[in-house]
Amino acid sequence: QVQLVESGGGLVQAGDSLRLSCSASLRTFDSYAMGWFRRAPGNEREFVAAILYNGVSTYYADSVKGRFTISRDHAQNTVYLEMNSLKPEDTAVYYCAACLRNSGSVYYAGNYNYWGQGTQVTVSS
Repeated sequence: QVQLVESGGGLVQAGDSLRLSCSASLRTFDSYAMGWFRRAPGNEREFVAAILYNGVSTYYADSVKGRFTISRDHAQNTVYLEMNSLKPEDTAVYYCAACLRNSGSVYYAGNYNYWGQGTQVTVSS
């Protein structure tokens, strides 16, 4: 059974940094693009960042571009989200997701095959 397990969330102050991790029990990790989405209270789930199978091509929401960095470690079957200069509006539950190769745009949540349970990130002002 495939599991995606996020960790690294917490309560921080504006301007601080956090690194989220997502450990994936995927037998063919390099066949999946990996993404991060988030859902703030009262809002819909939104795309944050994604990284393709090659570990080189990355994509970001405009709201996090320049502050967040996504990366992956194929030896550890893990994807990371480094979040710097955090803002109160970054407060949300962050979800890791896996999108099988050729399943479509990595920006679209519906194209992802597996999801984690989420980790809470709270940024105080």
